[in-house]
Amino acid sequence: MNKLKVLILVFYFNVTDLFSQCAMCRAVLETQEDQSISAGLNDGIMYLMAIPYILVAVMGFILYKKFKK
Repeated sequence: MNKLKVLILVFYFNVTDLFSQCAMCRAVLETQEDQSISAGLNDGIMYLMAIPYILVAVMGFILYKKFKK
């Protein structure tokens, strides 16, 4: 269990500044003066990326609790 805590801490503190846009999207959006569109697009991509991971984590937790009994 101690190894799991260390692994979680390593992944938690190993977060870097992530840019999710592809090269073409970034090139088009950086040429515009209104940067709120690119920020909104980047946030949308991050939400779409995070949802499957959250669902897998919740399902894993439920299965863990079910089989622990």
